[in-house]
Amino acid sequence: MSRRTQQVGGFLQEELTDIIRREVKDPRVGFFSLTRVEVTPDLRTARVFVSVLGTDEERVATLAALRSAGGFIRHHLRPRLRTRQIPDLEFRDDRSMEYAEEIGRTLREIATDGAGQVPPGRPTKTENAE
Repeated sequence: MSRRTQQVGGFLQEELTDIIRREVKDPRVGFFSLTRVEVTPDLRTARVFVSVLGTDEERVATLAALRSAGGFIRHHLRPRLRTRQIPDLEFRDDRSMEYAEEIGRTLREIATDGAGQVPPGRPTKTENAE
């Protein structure tokens, strides 16, 4: 990814967040966060990764609302973006935050359950020294 596409992606992430929060009035849009925006080298397409807090139904509804509002969002993006081409927006589900939370929860459980015990099948320090 070039420096230019990274810059455009970062700018798009900020502007899209602002547009969606202020301009999109669809009640299906729940509590969301744009985690990252990947722009193709020709700047024609932007993959917008969205993390939605809530149930699976709320996630599906929010993504559907954003996808249906894509043209509206692009219209509001035009005066803010100083490029000849306004990229097509592809909204994608991003579950990385949930995955990270699940890993953190598992690690906390291991720390409290094990309390210093070595899991079965793992060599101890004395076994490694031999």
